[in-house]
Amino acid sequence: MARIISGRAKGRRLATPKGDNTRPTTDRVKEALFSSLATWFGTVDSDSAEQLLDVTVLDLFAGSGGLGLEAASRGAARVVCVDNRTAGLIRENAAAAGLRVEVNSGTVESAVKSSPGRFDLVFIDPPYDVPAATVDRILASLVSGGALVEQALVVVERSSRTGAPSWPEAFGDLWERRYGETTLHFGALREEQE
Repeated sequence: MARIISGRAKGRRLATPKGDNTRPTTDRVKEALFSSLATWFGTVDSDSAEQLLDVTVLDLFAGSGGLGLEAASRGAARVVCVDNRTAGLIRENAAAAGLRVEVNSGTVESAVKSSPGRFDLVFIDPPYDVPAATVDRILASLVSGGALVEQALVVVERSSRTGAPSWPEAFGDLWERRYGETTLHFGALREEQE
């Protein structure tokens, strides 16, 4: 069962795509991820609930919209979810949760090339069978296409059996966290690019 774990839509269940081509992020991984993000963005509020106030978010390979909707629930300023197979499902989940997100029904590659803005935070959570070379091209396109603000954070979720993505030189701080079968790879855009 996929659900929103914190924020104003806390507890809301999310419909997930049929079949085994998608793999929703588990609550354990999501909680760890958003705790890290609250620390990174320095937005833990007085209630100790992690918030992403004033953060703009791009969720690539959004699936059910779980990560983007979690960000919206936690107060993100703008959320764009991209998935050419599940755009209708993301819209339904957003409406049911009472959350506002923009949904792009194009491919991830075309959405990144035509960048729908500049973002503080990008989630890349492709199905595990998407080749590493595709993820690497998307990372390069985010930089070359100007989709990232200075010091943006990109989080790539992959199987723990695959290696880390090939980060473009524009990324400085790189780290990862492993949670069983899932590894989160973090990359922060350097403050000044040459």
